[in-house]
Formats: sequence, structure tokens, C-alpha cells
Amino acid sequence: MDVMPLLLLVAGSAAIAAAARRTPVPAPLLLVAVGLAVSSVPGVPDYTLDPHIVLPLLLPPLLHTAATDSSYLDLRAQLRPVALLSVGYVLFATFVVGWALYLIVPDLPLTAALVFGAVVAPPDAVAATAVARRVGLPSRITTILQGESLLNDATAITAYRVALAAAVGEGATWAGGIGEFLLAAVGGVVVGLVLMAPIHWLRTHVKEALFQNTLSLLTPFVAYAVAEQVHASGVIAVVVVALYLGHRAWEVDFATRLQEEAVWKMVAFVLESAVFALIGLQLPVVLRGLGEYEGVLAAWYAVAVFLVVVAARFAWVYPATFLPRLSARIREREASPTWKGPFVVAWAGMRGVVSLAIAFSIPLTLHDGEEPFPHRNLILFLTFTTVIGTLVVQGLTLPPLIRLLKFPGRDTHAETLAEANAQAQASRAAERRLDELLTDERSALPAPLADRLRTVLERRRNAVWERLGQANPVTGESVDDTYRRLSREMISAEREVFVKLRDARYIDDEMLRTLLRRLDLEEAAAFRETA
Repeated sequence: MDVMPLLLLVAGSAAIAAAARRTPVPAPLLLVAVGLAVSSVPGVPDYTLDPHIVLPLLLPPLLHTAATDSSYLDLRAQLRPVALLSVGYVLFATFVVGWALYLIVPDLPLTAALVFGAVVAPPDAVAATAVARRVGLPSRITTILQGESLLNDATAITAYRVALAAAVGEGATWAGGIGEFLLAAVGGVVVGLVLMAPIHWLRTHVKEALFQNTLSLLTPFVAYAVAEQVHASGVIAVVVVALYLGHRAWEVDFATRLQEEAVWKMVAFVLESAVFALIGLQLPVVLRGLGEYEGVLAAWYAVAVFLVVVAARFAWVYPATFLPRLSARIREREASPTWKGPFVVAWAGMRGVVSLAIAFSIPLTLHDGEEPFPHRNLILFLTFTTVIGTLVVQGLTLPPLIRLLKFPGRDTHAETLAEANAQAQASRAAERRLDELLTDERSALPAPLADRLRTVLERRRNAVWERLGQANPVTGESVDDTYRRLSREMISAEREVFVKLRDARYIDDEMLRTLLRRLDLEEAAAFRETA
């Protein structure tokens, strides 16, 4: 097996994603664009999306990291709009897009058209939220987009299986399709509920951080595999488990949290980068199979489908936003939205790698094994053009659209004030607990060490309040920034001395690593991210 193409894919996509952070272009869009450009270079190997790899091996970790970063409480508060998008919209788009393709393409069976509708129905689990975080959307809209992207793949995959069974002649019925959908949804939730408590128990009772991180990496794959084994939704099982673990992450040992955060950031960065690069690299594979649809006809089909996909989302989002407010109970509980929020939600319906992976899983032949699947190559091509079209057109225009609509920015002063009040309450509780412990003979400490504990506590309490103050008129720094800068300079000086002592063989490398790790932890405490 030649591993060089895989190494080139991972290294190249990671480098492009890192470079994208220095540009105004979101990383997913730059990766797709570079993938398209590289795919036309002579000698570049084919990177074919294998659905047996993408769905069970790439989708679970991406869903897991997105779900653990989400808020269970926020998602519960937005349950209605999330459900209407992740279930209602996906089914609506499956039928609308499928019916439109059936009318546009001569001799295309309706069942095959519905297969395509299910393929392109789910917006991407990564692209929309990546853009949303970058442009600073209001938290409610970001929560809705995140919640939709976590669950819509399950709906789309189930709808695809039902439509595919009908298309290949396996005798699918409406009743059977509804039953399969309910089995997948309810079964996925049940599997997630069954797995989440034992996994969390292991995470809290096994104190070895390396083992806990290994368990963390295995969790999404185990949840997905167990659910799929019982014909339930692996996507829903992964999301349920991850939401629970993220909600209870505070109960895990601090060393595990630090390592886990670093590990999952790396995993998500590599996988997201490779996934979007793979989308662009599919161009030669798709074009080779286009056959009779090359030229103007294929372009017309692609434009028509793209417009239908975009219009269908608007046709669903606005009624789904405003019709529920005919209920007096909802009007009393929720503020009335403007037209701007639904517009952004509708425009953020970018498709991604899941659609392409599902499309590549369409069989070559029908159930009898003799007749080819009708218009399979055209479906692959239209899936590719829809994914590229939504990523490029909507992805590039979403940031300026949000700026044009002038959404209110985050109230950083109010957020910092809330943080300071929370820290003050926590500090008072910690101080009371310290006083209780110091009166116990078993917890007796010399006065300098007790004073040091109080000093560290006081610094944590004051650090947030200082951010509310004015910046230094000379340096432009806040008091907190100045403290951090001086602390970094002091730590750097200590680090240089330790290295010189190692070079002089006064201490060995093992002791150097111990001392440097201690400084690293001090620096991490002083320079923890406060955004």
C-alpha cells in the first residue's frame, strides 16, 4: 500500500488550513479551492472518497468534537428550531430537490431522483459553524446551526436508505420507510443513553490521563459502531454520548481535560483540513464518469439544481421561523425575530463531504445486478457541483452578508462583568474553605505558604475585574496584560537558566524536562485563554 498520497494529503491540507488563518478566507473554502486546482495537475494521484471510510471513520470524530464543544443547555433551549431544521428541513429538501430533478432530467425515475434529494439534503457539519465562529454570529443563530449540523446527517442517511431501497427494487413502502426512520432515531438515542453513563463512569474513576484520553478517542467510534450494528443511527448515538460527556466534563481530572483538549483540537484540525481538501480533489473522478452529460447540458442541470437547493432552504426556514409564533404561548416565551436571522440561517446551508460520501455509496447496479443504477454518474456530478457551489457561493458571501446586515456584536463588557461576578462568588467560597481547612491540624501550613494560597486566589479574583478597567495610557495594556507580559519574561529567564545548567551538565535532561514542565504549567495558568 502506497502511503505517500495519504501523507501528502494530510500534510498539504494542514499547511493550507494553517495558512488560511492569516487570510480573510475561511479555511474550508481555501482548502476546496486548492484541492480543485491541485486535481488538475498532471501526476496527482486520484483521491477517491470511500463511503466505508468517510462515514464510520471520519464522521464520528468530527461529530464528537463538535458536540462536546456545543452546549446541551443551549441546544435544549433551541430544541424546536433545531428539530425543524435537522429533521423537517432535510425531509422537505429530499422531496423538493428530488422532485425538481425528476422534472428537469428526462427519463430519470422518481426513486433515483429522491436518492439524489436525500444525498444533498443535509448541510455540512463543519462548514457553516466554522464560518459562523469566524464572523461572530449571535449565539442563538450559532447554536441553531450547530444543533442542525449535529443531527441532520442521521435524517439524511436514513432518508437515503429508504429512497435507495425503492430505487434498486427492494420493495420499500411508506410504512416501512417511516418505521426505519423511527428505528434509526429512537435506537440511536437509546444506544447513546445506554453508553454515556458507563463511559463517563470510567472517565471519572480511572485516574490515568493517558488511558482516559485513549478512551476519549475510542468513544465516538464505539458509539457509532454499536448503533449501526443494531440498525440504529450511529450519528445520533455519537451526538448523545458527546453532549453528555461535554456537559459533565468538569467532573473529570484536570490533567485529562488539558490533554484531551489538545488531542481533540489536533484531531479535528487534521480531519477537517483533509475532508475539505478531499472535496476539491474529487473533480477528476467525477468528470471521468460524466459521459453523455458533458458540456452545456450538464452545466444547465448543475445551475438549476443549485438554485433549487438554495430556494428550498428559504422556503422552509421562513415559515418554520414565523408560523410557530401563531401560538400565544410561544409569543409570550420568545422574543419576535426579525427577518435577518432566518435569512442568515437559510443562506448558511452549505453542503460538504457527507453528501459526497453518500453519493459515492450509490450502487453501480440495481437489485437484479444486471441493470445499471439510472443516471448514477449524473447524480455524482450534480452532488459535486452542489457541494462546490454552496461552499464557494454561500461560503464566500456569508461573512460580508453578516456585516451588511449589521448584527449586534457580543457585549464583551457585560460578559466580562458576569465572569467577574462568577469569579468573585467562587473565590469567596474557596476562601471560606481554605479557612476551614487551615483550622484542621491535618492541614496545617506554614504562614508563608498559606499566604501564597491567598495571594493566588486574590490574583484570580482581580484578574477579571482588571479587564473592565482602562488600558495603560503609555503601553495600551491593561493591568492584566502587563502582569502576563512580566510573568512571561520572568519564566523565560528561568527557562534559559535551566537550559544553561543542563548544557553545563549540572542537571540531566530528565530533570530539565521536569523543571520545564513545571514552568509550562505556570505559564499556562498565567496565560489561560479568557476569550
